Amino acid sequence: MGGDQQRMRGSFQAGPAPESPRLREVAVFITRREGECAECGRAFRGGDLIRVEGQKTLCLDCADLGDLEYLPRGNTALTRRATKYSALRAVVLRWSSIRRRYERQGILVAPEAIVRAEGECAADAGVRERQRVRAAAVREADESAYVASVAATIRTLFPGCPEEEARRIAAWTCRKNSGRVGRSAAAKELDPRALRLAVVAHIRHEHTKYDTLLMESDDREASRQAVWPETLRVVSKWESPGS
Repeated sequence: MGGDQQRMRGSFQAGPAPESPRLREVAVFITRREGECAECGRAFRGGDLIRVEGQKTLCLDCADLGDLEYLPRGNTALTRRATKYSALRAVVLRWSSIRRRYERQGILVAPEAIVRAEGECAADAGVRERQRVRAAAVREADESAYVASVAATIRTLFPGCPEEEARRIAAWTCRKNSGRVGRSAAAKELDPRALRLAVVAHIRHEHTKYDTLLMESDDREASRQAVWPETLRVVSKWESPGS
């Protein structure tokens, strides 16, 4: 518990007063280690909820939060409404070793707040579903328009690139959450340099022996250098309007 307590105290020290009045957020933690409550001596196990107050680690009962119910994250509407109807509430956090930070896992709220929120969510579930579908359709249309604009720009920069191949490059590099060039701010502004990187990467994978060499050697730089003459040949061909 010592490491968890020290990290919690260091991460959640009071900062400067906010400019406008707002409710302070009470934090509860999912502990990773065994320990015991500083007041009642109750034992903690990994996965239990605890509250840290100054130098003390408390169980929820001793922290006066024992009457609250845990509502996991995942349903935004339910969480928002339950939060609104619970006078006493807390955010539940877990330490992420990968991201090196605490991340929200859900909230603690009054049980009656969850019941009331669930009733409201059930009453307007149809409306919210229709709104979700419409919003998804708008996002999809925007995404399709963006991919089409990238493909058109690629064809402008590389007039010798086959139209179908330009669409494939645009779809590949613009795939959501991929971290590829097409998702960068430069590509979204149709920066020729960013799109050229996407085209060169496509040529390297689809028109040379790069993938085979990489599997054989596991040396990315050497494999790129080996296929560079062929990559450059295709780039030059695609840059020519008459190809």
